[in-house]
Amino acid sequence: MSIFRSLLTTFTVGGLILLFFPVLGDAPAESAEGSVRSLPAHQGRSAQVKTARSNNRKPSRRPVPPEGVLLKDLTSGQTLFEKHADQPMSPASLTKVMSAIVILEEGNLEDQVTVRRRAATARGTRLYLKPGQVLPLRGLLEAMLIRSANDACLAAAEHVGGDEDTFVEKMNAKAAAIGLTRTRFRNACGFDMADHYSTAADLATLTEYAMANETFAAIVREPAAVIQTINQKRTFIVRTTNRLLGVIEGTIGVKTGYTRKAGRCLVAVVRRSDRELLLVLLNSRQRWKTAHALIEDGLRLAFPSLTTASR
Repeated sequence: MSIFRSLLTTFTVGGLILLFFPVLGDAPAESAEGSVRSLPAHQGRSAQVKTARSNNRKPSRRPVPPEGVLLKDLTSGQTLFEKHADQPMSPASLTKVMSAIVILEEGNLEDQVTVRRRAATARGTRLYLKPGQVLPLRGLLEAMLIRSANDACLAAAEHVGGDEDTFVEKMNAKAAAIGLTRTRFRNACGFDMADHYSTAADLATLTEYAMANETFAAIVREPAAVIQTINQKRTFIVRTTNRLLGVIEGTIGVKTGYTRKAGRCLVAVVRRSDRELLLVLLNSRQRWKTAHALIEDGLRLAFPSLTTASR
């Protein structure tokens, strides 16, 4: 049975995709509910084990946030599979795809960028840049796309926009210009904020636009890059966060993302023979295993009858 039929079945009955793909390193294994462990007896008294019956409290059940999925055949333009593709969700560092476009279209990659204090103190994944360091804008762009470095992203955004707020205005203007109707940005790097959201469908449109830029496409397919300060006193080696590169044949990008609110996110493009697929995953419980299965099945077979409009 193809993975598309499996996915259609599981999503239809409430998103039980967990039953079809084992976890591959994205989240710790959950302990079984109600499991009982034997305890060693203590000398001089009997060991007492609390059984499941002694606990009458009902386990709390929090609603499971949906997963956003869109798989598109770029060769034919056909959407092979989608689920919650139009539901606004936190995009995490997939935000940096838009940031990169604004940098490429409104900045000069040969510019020398002086790192400001605010950028140097950016939290999350970073290069540990120091205030006053000077780097080429191209190097900062490589660091934010390959390593997803937030300090590099913010330094580049402040340089191109003058400040982050102005840069974000440019991001939203670009989103409107290319037809992203369910996307709004509040920061340049992808931090969780109220009213900072996108959809799998919008991110697919954004990625198609971005991959048409030769510089963007060249950077996101690289597994690593070497970046130096202008005075060459500091060298940074950045390695990709995209585990599909070098693993799935034909992978040519694009970007990963993660925050507590957004979960595990991914945009991937794979080109093999005469086929090219684009995959977007938002809040994926099993990012790499799900991506691998969907991409391989999508490259092997065409399923015009399985395209679903359920969102």
